[in-house]
Amino acid sequence: MTDRVAVVGGGILGVAVAREILKRRPDADVTLFEKEERLAAHQTGRNSGVVHAGLYYEPGSLKAVLCRRGVGLLEDFCDQRGIRQIACGKVLVALDDVERARLDGILERAQANGVPGVRIIGAEELRELEPHVRGVAALHSPSTSIVNFAEVTQALAADVVADGAKILLGYKVVGLRASANEVVVTARSPSGFTEARFDRIVVCGGLQSDRLAELAGDDPDPVIMPFRGEYYALKPERRSLVNGLVYPVPDPRYPFLGVHVTPRVDGEVLIGPNAVLALAREGYTWGKVSIADIAEVARTPAFWRFARRHWRTGISEMRGSLSRRRFIAAARAYVPELGDDDVVPGVAGVRAQALDPDGGLVDDFRISIRERVVLLRNAPSPAATSSLAIAEHIVSTMESGR
Repeated sequence: MTDRVAVVGGGILGVAVAREILKRRPDADVTLFEKEERLAAHQTGRNSGVVHAGLYYEPGSLKAVLCRRGVGLLEDFCDQRGIRQIACGKVLVALDDVERARLDGILERAQANGVPGVRIIGAEELRELEPHVRGVAALHSPSTSIVNFAEVTQALAADVVADGAKILLGYKVVGLRASANEVVVTARSPSGFTEARFDRIVVCGGLQSDRLAELAGDDPDPVIMPFRGEYYALKPERRSLVNGLVYPVPDPRYPFLGVHVTPRVDGEVLIGPNAVLALAREGYTWGKVSIADIAEVARTPAFWRFARRHWRTGISEMRGSLSRRRFIAAARAYVPELGDDDVVPGVAGVRAQALDPDGGLVDDFRISIRERVVLLRNAPSPAATSSLAIAEHIVSTMESGR
C-alpha cells in the first residue's frame, strides 16, 4: 500500500523533507502544504545567505553534526544544479584582548566539529585579507560561503514535483487530527476548506511551528518568539569595503551574534542583523502590528523570564533599530571607514526563536513526535545550511517510528 505523507511548510526545510521522502520511497504519495502563494516566503527567502561552516556549535550537538553534514550535501547539490555558491571566507574580528581570548574557545569548537582550514590570524594578516577591517586578531574560516537559499529551494521543489509530489500553494493548515491509523489535515485556501487523510505528516512550520504543534496535540512549549532582524545595504560604490564575511566575536552574555557585514551572491553587501521583538509573527517592519500576536506574547511566562534576563540588550537593539547612526556604529567598530551615508535600508527577516518555559533560548534543533506526526519545533541558524541533513534526520526519525 502506498504511503500517504503530508509535509507542512514550503521553506527550504519542508521542501527538502519532501524530496528526501521521495528519494527513499519513490512510490510515496507526497503532498506539501504552504500557506503563502510562493515557496521560501519567510525565513528561507529573508536571510543573508551564509552557508555556515560550523564554528560556534557545541561538538556532538545536532547543530554541529547536521551543519557539517549539510554543508557537504548542499555543496554537492549546488554543483549538480549549477547554483552559484561563493567561498568568500569569514573572519571573526577581535577588537581587544578580551575578545581575542574568546577566539581560542571558538577555534577549539570549530576544530572539534571538523571545520577545514580554520585558524587564528594576527592584525597584519587580517589587513591582508580585509584591507578596510581593523582588529587585534581574527579567526579565519576560509571555507565559509554564501548562496541564495530561495534559489536552492526552487531547485529542490523542481525535484519534488518531477518525482510526483503535489505542492499546494495558498493552503493554510488549520487543523491536524491524528488517530492510531491516520492523520486528517484541514487546510484553508481561497477556494474554501479542504480535508485530506494521510498515513503520516511532517511539520516544518517555522514561525508558526508552536501553533501547528498545538493543533497536533503536542505541548505548547517551546513557544516561538519572533525576533525581527533588520539590515542596511552598502551603496554599490562602497561594496569594496569588504572581500568576505566580517563578523564580531560573539559575547556569551548576549543571545544573538551581533551586527556583521555579509556579501551576497548577487553582489549586494548587507550590514546586520539586529534583533528586535517583532510586533507580529511575520512583522517585517515596525508598521506590521498584530494585536493578537502581541497579546499572545504578553500571556507567555517564558517571554517575561527571557526579558528579565536580557532587557538591557533589548533596549540597545531597539535603539539601534530606530537610529541609523547607532546601528552603523556597531559595524564601524571593525570597519572604521564605514560612514552613515554609505548605506541604504535593506531587507528584514523574522527569526523563529523557540523559548523554553524558563525563558532560555532553545539553542539546538528540536524535533518531537506525536503519534503519526513529526514536528520540527526549533530550527534556528544554521538550519538553511543544514537543510538536506536535517531532512535526512527527520525522515529517519519518521521511519523509525513506523
